Amino acid sequence: MVTGQGLPALAQYGDDATNRWLSAAAHLDAAYARDTDHELTKDRLTALGPSLGVDLVAVARHVRLAVRRSDHRDALLSVLLAAWAGAAVSLVYGLVRNMATLTDLALYALVAALGGAWILVLLFEHRARTLALRVVEADDPPDTLAPPLDKDLEAGLRAQERTNVVPYEEEAEFRHPFVGSGDAFQERVWQPIDIGTPAASPTGGTLSVIPFDVVDLHTYVAREMGKIAGLQGLRARNRLYVLGTRVRHAGEELLPDRLNPPRALLPKQMVQAGLVRSGGGMRTYLCLERVGEGGRVIVSMHLRARLQHPSLTWEVGVYLIPPLHPRFEEVRTLRLDAFGHWWTLGTFSTRTFLPALFGAPSRLARHAYAWAAHRWRMGHLRRDIGRRHVEFDYGASTSVRQRAADWEQWRYSDRTDAQDFAQRLQQGVLTATEHFLKAHNVDTSSFDQAQQVINHHSYNFAGPIKGPSIFGAHGTVNVPAGGPGPGQPPAAPAPAQP
Repeated sequence: MVTGQGLPALAQYGDDATNRWLSAAAHLDAAYARDTDHELTKDRLTALGPSLGVDLVAVARHVRLAVRRSDHRDALLSVLLAAWAGAAVSLVYGLVRNMATLTDLALYALVAALGGAWILVLLFEHRARTLALRVVEADDPPDTLAPPLDKDLEAGLRAQERTNVVPYEEEAEFRHPFVGSGDAFQERVWQPIDIGTPAASPTGGTLSVIPFDVVDLHTYVAREMGKIAGLQGLRARNRLYVLGTRVRHAGEELLPDRLNPPRALLPKQMVQAGLVRSGGGMRTYLCLERVGEGGRVIVSMHLRARLQHPSLTWEVGVYLIPPLHPRFEEVRTLRLDAFGHWWTLGTFSTRTFLPALFGAPSRLARHAYAWAAHRWRMGHLRRDIGRRHVEFDYGASTSVRQRAADWEQWRYSDRTDAQDFAQRLQQGVLTATEHFLKAHNVDTSSFDQAQQVINHHSYNFAGPIKGPSIFGAHGTVNVPAGGPGPGQPPAAPAPAQP
């Protein structure tokens, strides 16, 4: 065991690094801030996808603060633009009427309006950069560096971070239901295991198999995985995945009001019911999630035990979320010295104050129109749902964290970390399954044979995909997840045929 006693400590990524990048980016990227504010805080009917490793309350507070500051700046710029327009009219009138005094005053007013706009843009950008730097450098948690939001809204976001149910949009059913978990790396059904043969007794004869069900198996694996896999910070929980168009058929526990979004937390018994017997478009999976250093890489494994006596199989899917897009780390490029800070602010203001000034009214009008259009759309949808009993798709399509990811940032250390996580998760599930079967007096000879086949499929995050057959070695079924897009890591290669 490596203890590291007596060795100097190296700099580490902060556990909340991703939260800080996403929160800081809100002050520097107006489009991201407005889109995320709309997703997290505005009226909605669809569910939010789980953002693994992200403090949604912290992000929501900072994007709301950034949006309000942007709107405040545009409101002040619109006033200055009105003053500038009035001065321009007065100047023309003074020139036409040959009124020297009025002409001089109008010129001063024009210059003052333009100068005021330049100063206004500079000061608001200074405030934005100061807050962004403070978010990434302060010891205080990011959520304490922005004003709180409505209590009910924040309570809903907190519940979303602990969610045990995920409604997913119907379109996601063609790929995989695990919205928010990233892109599929491997989807398989493991070799069947015979669980009907009792184990031999140490004193001779055979033992009696202790009955169990999938709830017992899932509970045991979830409880033991952290110790077995050796992955500190591993999160394991059962989660019910519900097709968005089937949400209202799940009952009032999930959708108490058809005119509002579904709940993020369900009673434990309802989640377990999806293990024993899946419903139409409703299945429960054991979700094992491991967030890498600073949240750069997230590996999740979704498991579902299929128990049909006397055979047990595991449905297994491994999904990856790569590091953040560079746009979310723009704060790293900001100058920290006083001269550089104000010099870059001055050049920024000089370059942008005219477009900011003359575009302020149209931006305010566009945002007001978007708000009104959203309110109209929500009202229209609620009327349709309430009066016509339309089957509405309440499902989520993605998440804040997944949407911010960029496969072009997939580096060597990220690949090796992800490979290590995936292999540890797989071996942990196998070890926990073996321990569980032995504890229930099941003969594990069939399991030992299946384990050899399963371990034959290694997790390799490099090399091209060539469209392998879905049938792997020894009867294992590989469910293809679709080819990777540009810059994405390829799927695992098919095992060599014996």
